Amino acid sequence: MKKNPLVAPVVKWAGGKRQLLSDISKHLPKNFSTYYEPFLGGGAVLFHLQPGRAVVNDINEELINMYLVIRDNVEELVDSLKKHKNEKEYYYMIRDLDRDKEKYNQLSNIEKASRIIYLNKTCYNGLFRVNSQGQFNVPFGRYKNPDIVNETTLRAVSNYLNKAEITFKCTDFEEAVKGIKKGAFVYFDPPYDPVSDTSSFTGYDINGFDKKEQERLKELCDKLDKRGVKFLLSNSATDFILDLYKDYNTTVVKARRAINSKGNRRGEIDEVLVKNYD
Repeated sequence: MKKNPLVAPVVKWAGGKRQLLSDISKHLPKNFSTYYEPFLGGGAVLFHLQPGRAVVNDINEELINMYLVIRDNVEELVDSLKKHKNEKEYYYMIRDLDRDKEKYNQLSNIEKASRIIYLNKTCYNGLFRVNSQGQFNVPFGRYKNPDIVNETTLRAVSNYLNKAEITFKCTDFEEAVKGIKKGAFVYFDPPYDPVSDTSSFTGYDINGFDKKEQERLKELCDKLDKRGVKFLLSNSATDFILDLYKDYNTTVVKARRAINSKGNRRGEIDEVLVKNYD
């Protein structure tokens, strides 16, 4: 399948991989059968690779709904996005729709996808974040001219999702690779191990991802390795992660982190790429 350079992430995601793509590209295997990505997020690596066959997953239902709507109803989504306004009062009205479950459940899947893209484009720092009740809680961003309706990207992504054989899942990361066969390739981009106790980003999912989850992910990597499945994993280069994956091939890379509420915390941090092949 020929790659389309217009296929790119539709939403900005915490820990998104756009700016690490050049490093990640150097470590991708040349050949594989099916591509798996259990922590899809903004999909930067999927859209860069544009594999013909993929199984992609994210625990975030809003996000998976958005991709399905882009695939199945892109024109209706574009029409819906055009109705949104870059105004503070309107923003909070749309943001607060998920405070009332009954009201929220009356929205169509297209309206839910449109809401998420709109909030992502107009909220502070372009950050998807929910609180412990699962409610979107980022304040208004005050941008002069946000790109709420990027029709070119939406249509390109829709075209790719229709042409390729892609299975979408919304489940636990271990479930996401069930039935995987030798010859497949998995890219893991889990919520990162916090660099410090205060930097823990209570992310885009209310379930949290602690050290136990990191260890469970490492056990899954061991199982895949024994089955002859290639994997590449990115994470922060903390002592805990470096020790956890010490038996694998690791490369530390510099990454710029733009998403942080404190400006002085944005900047270069060490991330690690872990793989089980040369």
